[in-house]
Amino acid sequence: MNMVEIITKKKLGGALSPDEIKYFVDGAATGSVPDYQLAALLMAIRLRGMTAEETTALTLAMLKSGDVADLSAIPGIKVDKHSTGGVGDTTTLILAPLVAACGVPVAKMSGRGLGHTGGTLDKLESIPGLSVSLSEKAFVDQVNRIGLAVIGQTGSLAPADKALYALRDVTATVDSLPLIASSIMSKKLASGADAIVLDVKTGSGAIMHTLEGSLELARAMVAIGALAEKPVTAVITGMAQPLGTHVGNALEVKDAIDVLSGRTKGDLLAVSLLLGSHMLTLAGAAKDPAEAEIQLRRALDSGAGLEKLRQMIGAQGGDPRVCDDLSRLPQPAVRRRVTVGRGGYVDAMDTTALGLAAQAMGAGRLRKTDALDYSVGFILPVRIGDRVERDTELCTLCARSEAEADAAERAIRAAITFSEEPPARPKLWEAVVTADGTRMNET
Repeated sequence: MNMVEIITKKKLGGALSPDEIKYFVDGAATGSVPDYQLAALLMAIRLRGMTAEETTALTLAMLKSGDVADLSAIPGIKVDKHSTGGVGDTTTLILAPLVAACGVPVAKMSGRGLGHTGGTLDKLESIPGLSVSLSEKAFVDQVNRIGLAVIGQTGSLAPADKALYALRDVTATVDSLPLIASSIMSKKLASGADAIVLDVKTGSGAIMHTLEGSLELARAMVAIGALAEKPVTAVITGMAQPLGTHVGNALEVKDAIDVLSGRTKGDLLAVSLLLGSHMLTLAGAAKDPAEAEIQLRRALDSGAGLEKLRQMIGAQGGDPRVCDDLSRLPQPAVRRRVTVGRGGYVDAMDTTALGLAAQAMGAGRLRKTDALDYSVGFILPVRIGDRVERDTELCTLCARSEAEADAAERAIRAAITFSEEPPARPKLWEAVVTADGTRMNET
């Protein structure tokens, strides 16, 4: 057995055996298979796909490539949440503190930016001094002490996925259903959670642009969870436009703090409450999502959620004063207000293009070794369906230079279209998928 034979087999559309999958997964974990061969195989998988059996075998092989976290020392049902990736998608920094404030422990391992989508770890690391690297013991101790920790995937948990994840980001293989499903579920199963809530994005800024593709991905991951005897709920949420109004690492931390402080409402808060309500329900802290949302809103209104975020930042070495003084977050060299320049209605957004605009500004990586500029990105207050005039603010650019601000302005203008008639506003969520079936949003 060798990599050239495996690559050739998949290139020609063949189904890989569990042994062949284990061979390349183990090679990715140990570094014995070079990146160029792994990249070739990832592209073959992206183009040829995988059967349900191959996807399950890939998930289990990546799960078994390292350790599985033992969270049994944390009392209660531990519920994890994972997003398939979006733009302005800062829900973890909102719902994790709110859920913890409701008495449900949140022991979360998150990822970095992937393609045009932002990563929770990159956002957290924009907070001065904050570390996302904790030992498993320190991770467990922190959750037991304050109810909340968000850290990076440790080197011993699903190391094969860690290697493949970085390669997918720079080889245009992010949007592969079997690679997405196996990556997410291997990490979630390895992280030791008792139950999982998945936020599966759909729309122009999602990895899966169509509702059909998003449903297929959600059902695949729910099925993997059932095989592993883990309760999984997948919520399909909209990504026809950025979820929050801020795009960029420090900017999205600001957006989350504004939401937790009660200064900002809107779609970001609504989706955070929706996902958090399913987390509380799976944890047994509420009888249904409606009751759970009441608890979450109490934690929001009382300030308990913001206090949990403040505690977590301090516990992980960061400056908790950012929760009260946003100027302590990284600040850009250039800040520019841009107006729409015409009247009409916001008709549509190419949300992937908006994410790529932030990436090009330095908020994301073009190569896996790239360093990020945490201060850059943009604020986009307009939403699909909004009425705009010539002097309506289109965005505020936060850039490293005037030239990069010019390029970002051109990209953002090209990504947003306008019409004379008001379009329908996109749905916040499309469906909820569980092992029992699919419930569509008919509203």
